[in-house]
Amino acid sequence: MNKRTGHIGSLFIIVAGIFWATMGLFVRSIGRFGFDSFQIAAFRLSVAATGFSILLAVRDRKGFKIRLKDIPLFLGLGLGSIAVMTCCYFTAIRMLTMSAAAILLYTSPIWVMLMSVLFLHERITRRKIIALVFAFGGCVLVSGLGSGEINPAGIAVGIASGIAYGLYSILGNIALRRYSSYTVTAYTFIFAALGVLLFARPAQMVQMVTTADRLPALVLLVISIGVVTAVIPFLLYTMGLESVEPSRAAILATSEPMMATVLGILIYREGMNPVSIIGILCILIAIFILNRHH
Repeated sequence: MNKRTGHIGSLFIIVAGIFWATMGLFVRSIGRFGFDSFQIAAFRLSVAATGFSILLAVRDRKGFKIRLKDIPLFLGLGLGSIAVMTCCYFTAIRMLTMSAAAILLYTSPIWVMLMSVLFLHERITRRKIIALVFAFGGCVLVSGLGSGEINPAGIAVGIASGIAYGLYSILGNIALRRYSSYTVTAYTFIFAALGVLLFARPAQMVQMVTTADRLPALVLLVISIGVVTAVIPFLLYTMGLESVEPSRAAILATSEPMMATVLGILIYREGMNPVSIIGILCILIAIFILNRHH
């Protein structure tokens, strides 16, 4: 891998994090129509599955062919990673403060690093550990962990979201050795959407949509949450994994909470305190350390 390819892959992953940071805006807006977390997750994943299927059909129809023995791999990506991550994260948001849920999701680099050592035989270097400390510390400061009361069940669900999030980097890396990024993302979201729909009460969703006030606005929001917070960022992230190792990719994606803070200032006029500024600087330092070549 040359340096330029590595830098482009890193940029893809950072930009993916920026797109993911907009998720709260869409979740909050769709929630006003009365949908619960599982139903909003089902909307997001279903639109993404459709989008990636269309993209795969246009780019490479042969990409729909996968080996039967690889179905467990895609089940792991779709159900074990994306579906579990989305549902656990949304549930943690309801049980904990938003900041606590976010930082628990972003324990993922720790789990990725451990899984990479166990399953991919990746080396843990001093540079990775230093970057991980800065990135995790930055997420804590940006999210403001400790501002609310924590409950054990909520923490367990939040950590589960972080493990599931980390699993995408590991399994995605394995899948990319056999299939294109278009095939990987399409089947990941197809399995994820089918899994979440089982628990989202689809009949009730249809009824709520057909009787909703401001239906055009709802349809626009549903399409947008799928395209803006799933299709675009996951495609960028998966393409980034082609030239960036999993543990490094997971840390680079911590650009998401940093960008979420910026969006809060620009859109909701939320104040920027010194702690948040230090947190953003820590994440930037982590990204710089990871992109330094010997």
